[in-house]
Amino acid sequence: MRIAAFDLGSNSFHLLVADAHPDGTFEPVATDKEMLRLGSAVAATGEIGRVGSSAAVEVVRRFRSMAESLKVDEIVACATAAFREATDSLAVVDRLESEAGVKVRVISGREEAQLIFDAVRASVVIDPGPALALDLGGGSLEIMIGDGRGLEWATSLKLGVARLTAELVRSDPLSGGDCRRVTGVVGKAIQRVLPEIRKLRPRVAVGSSGTLETLIRLAATRRSGVAPPTVNQLSVPAGDIETLAEWLLGMTSAERASLPGVDARRADLLPTGALLLTTIFDLTGLDRIVGCEWALREGMVLDAIGHHMRAEWDSDPRAMRRESVLNVCRRYGWNQVHSTKVARLAVELFDGTSGLHDLSATDRDLLEFGALLHDVGEHVSKEGHERHTAYLIENGRLRGFSPEEIGTLSCLGRFHKRGTPKTSFEPFARMKESRQKKVMQLVALLQIADGLDRSHGGPVRDVHVYTRNDVVEVVVEADDDIDLELWGLRRKRDLFERVFGCRLDVVDAQLELTLDGGDRTRGRRPGVTATGE
Repeated sequence: MRIAAFDLGSNSFHLLVADAHPDGTFEPVATDKEMLRLGSAVAATGEIGRVGSSAAVEVVRRFRSMAESLKVDEIVACATAAFREATDSLAVVDRLESEAGVKVRVISGREEAQLIFDAVRASVVIDPGPALALDLGGGSLEIMIGDGRGLEWATSLKLGVARLTAELVRSDPLSGGDCRRVTGVVGKAIQRVLPEIRKLRPRVAVGSSGTLETLIRLAATRRSGVAPPTVNQLSVPAGDIETLAEWLLGMTSAERASLPGVDARRADLLPTGALLLTTIFDLTGLDRIVGCEWALREGMVLDAIGHHMRAEWDSDPRAMRRESVLNVCRRYGWNQVHSTKVARLAVELFDGTSGLHDLSATDRDLLEFGALLHDVGEHVSKEGHERHTAYLIENGRLRGFSPEEIGTLSCLGRFHKRGTPKTSFEPFARMKESRQKKVMQLVALLQIADGLDRSHGGPVRDVHVYTRNDVVEVVVEADDDIDLELWGLRRKRDLFERVFGCRLDVVDAQLELTLDGGDRTRGRRPGVTATGE
């Protein structure tokens, strides 16, 4: 079914149209956004007002028109802090129903927190847990603590970034008095809930919604010099946020608006958001924050799916990574037999060559996931499909992966067929040299695994890897001849031999033929190690 979620926030109104699947997952179809800053009006006057009300009606009417043009089956609309507090909210809600044709539900802070946290744990891997999740809206700050199993505790505080800015900030750039007022109000509010936070002992902070996402992106850009393609699962040290706060406080709103990736309408809110975040770091002792690109609107979609399809959560926080990969594979009509075989062979090669590399268990997972995804670009075109694969991986909304991990998967997709990763390929260029070396090793392993199934679901049944000095011998057990696989491997072994510094021999166990086509008599030799048996 197709669901449209209208998130009527204190700072911005958001639309998300998504196709829900029977397994409880969903695929975004369309999005829209309008920044109305209703929270600022409520903070200043106590009401949304006629101007704000008319603007809200216009935006919701546009959202409804888009949703209807996309033939949605259900519209869900939720309003948050500005509507909870405005003295004229009932009248505004009535106008939205009578003039825009949308019934809006004003949700409590607790319900808002629950919906947001459902989105957070479906979008990022909380490990180690539990996490202190922070959703900074215009009118309120939702604070949640939980892990992959669910929400343990939540509260909603009147610390919205638009509210704090409107009530406490009087200068541009912020004066010392402005900063003291903001940190004083934030500190006092956080102190009241600090005993509950300390009792549950969160290990990491997770930040969602526009202001926190912008701050995380800016901090990462200042550190690396390159803007990350996504902030989802991106981890930023508290020290980088503190340095960023000092930098932003020295700028005017116009100067902040000129920063790459900053919405000009949010520029005046960034220093207040940064001060709030650094105050929370100081009081909780947490030393980093992880970005999350899902928030209330995604939580609303997940909630609607749960009502219709009884979706269940997997208690394993890493399960979302595999499921997210498989969703992309299924979305683009993958060759399941070939891709799963290549993934299995790649992992066997990884394990068999463990003495030659220092790749981690996470790298092993990424190799497997990259192998599952490596041919999805054929959905666009078989010719040059590796380029299409890389694009689909980078834009496939994979959940639970950091930007660097998505870059690794993109490199695996782009170079699985042949060739060497190059700095002309942007995801590879963004990596540190030490990471580039490891990615080249992963690509080399995937090239060999792909070559071993040149026939796509062909004869190779199993492989055994032997290492001795400067030789890696891969013994192939097959149900038929592997002439096509041996031919393909002759073209693919160069990168493997270069990055691992050894010769690669692939042997047909049945015919005792080598990769180079010669006969051989093979037996277990002294000093030779084997895996896969």
